[in-house]
Amino acid sequence: MPNPTHIQGVSIASLADEFGTPLYIYDGEKITAQVKTLQAAFAAVPLKIKYATKALSNINILKVIRKAGAGVDAVSIEEVRLCMMAGYTPSEIMYTPSGVSFDEIQEAVGMGIMINLDSLPLMEQFGQTYGGSIPACIRINPHIMAGGNIKISTGHSESKFGISIEQLPLILEAVAKYKLQIVGLHIHTGSDILDAEVFLRGGNVLFEAAMQFSNLKFLDFGGGFKVAYKPNDVSTDVIEVGRKVGEAFQEFCKKYGRQLELWLEPGKFLVSEAGYLLVKANVVKQSPTAAFVGVDTGLNHLIRPMMYDAYHSLYNLSNPEGKKVKYNVVGYICETDTIASHRELDEVKIGDLLVIKNAGAYGYSMASNYNSRLRPPEVLIWDGKPQLIRKREDFEDLIRNQQILEF
Repeated sequence: MPNPTHIQGVSIASLADEFGTPLYIYDGEKITAQVKTLQAAFAAVPLKIKYATKALSNINILKVIRKAGAGVDAVSIEEVRLCMMAGYTPSEIMYTPSGVSFDEIQEAVGMGIMINLDSLPLMEQFGQTYGGSIPACIRINPHIMAGGNIKISTGHSESKFGISIEQLPLILEAVAKYKLQIVGLHIHTGSDILDAEVFLRGGNVLFEAAMQFSNLKFLDFGGGFKVAYKPNDVSTDVIEVGRKVGEAFQEFCKKYGRQLELWLEPGKFLVSEAGYLLVKANVVKQSPTAAFVGVDTGLNHLIRPMMYDAYHSLYNLSNPEGKKVKYNVVGYICETDTIASHRELDEVKIGDLLVIKNAGAYGYSMASNYNSRLRPPEVLIWDGKPQLIRKREDFEDLIRNQQILEF
């Protein structure tokens, strides 16, 4: 696929003129198309999509996803509030906490949000407080190693997430003790899952456990669909996953004796490819062993390359036909701050605009003010028009909550 110079007819270079750099840009049409792709892939089953809000939580992006027909999964009470500000009703939100205080659980229950119980102590507290009066879901750790990176693999035996499937007897004991109203079971094995077999392995764990619960309404398979990062990279065949998982799910429902809903929690799949980080080359320098391009962003805006060794394609928007040169593209943070190593680009000059692709997921949502740097603005391309959905921070934003003492 050629590197885009326009998004929905809008010149990317013109966005730098209008909003400056660095700049996050999101293609609303692409997000909508990704939701529709999943809906089509799982058309044979009663599907509910619960977008993983943590991937990109701007209220306007949440509105786009709601308009496309998807619900949300939130992992903090703040995300719950953002989702409600975007127009979601409590019934459209699942809250999947990890190690939060029980006060936060109670606040979410008070708002009418379904809780995904992810530990035995939480089940005890929940049961002691609410008994069977509040419907809930249980997150199970299936002991499956999956995903492209140990840091984003969440379903293995050493993971902090969920209740071990080996503790199913203790789960059932707590359910019986407090007469808990369990309406769903959930697993999430990790990210960058390529094929249907991993989802089917997780599904088999869910199917077997589900036979112990008589009042289920849904089974939640989590997310983890892989998107393409590199040229000729592979991605999850969601049509195949939808067909195979859908068939297995429907066969289970026959055994269970009732039709349930199948839930999915995509994050990266919906927003990653829709996002771009537009940056400018500040410095081009040659050392005896490498050529460097220093840009006006860094791990404070896009931490994935340094945190996960994630690969992000990038290209020179200003010189698309230049001679090819290998560069290390580095950020302006006072740390080792490498965005791309030994990457072949069209020759870069100071002032050139570079576009970093696959920046929609876990880009702005993981951004920080490290080095006292300011976070960039976000722009949504919607109906062929650029809309500013978050302004660029200024110095006043940086010091807003500091209490300055007199010495």
